Amino acid sequence: MQYLPSILSLMRFPLAFFFLQTTIFYRVLAIFLAGVTDGLDGYVARKWNVRSQFGAVIDPIMDKFFVLFILIVLINEGQLSTVQALTMLSRDVAVGVFGGYLLFSGALATYEFRAIWCGKITTSLQLAVILALTCQIPILEYVYVVFVLLGLGSLIELSVRKH
Repeated sequence: MQYLPSILSLMRFPLAFFFLQTTIFYRVLAIFLAGVTDGLDGYVARKWNVRSQFGAVIDPIMDKFFVLFILIVLINEGQLSTVQALTMLSRDVAVGVFGGYLLFSGALATYEFRAIWCGKITTSLQLAVILALTCQIPILEYVYVVFVLLGLGSLIELSVRKH
């Protein structure tokens, strides 16, 4: 049972490849299962007290891989512009900037990485936008501004958290 959260996280890797299918059913199924595994991995880890450093690292990596893979597919299909996709990755840019700060300030080794609320909201919104695009539902342009605001919020949230 101690490996179940990490297995759930790793499931998002093959789920991304469902997006190579053009059938909406498989794409919606992949998004749904990615959302379920993203929620379950952390819940199971906390509930059964089987948190691990590997799990803390692999969960966000699988989130990012899943979303990035799908964004590339959607750009290639013309359903999403590169600028729109980049705004959806604002949080990831913010985390990268903060990671660079930690590295150069010497605080990286002592910083405790864990999920942030802006990150969870961003991931949920990313999946919702991907689902809407998959189902041919138009996205209002202001949603992409929300991604940028969540990126800024992530940077602030990371900065004010205790090290």
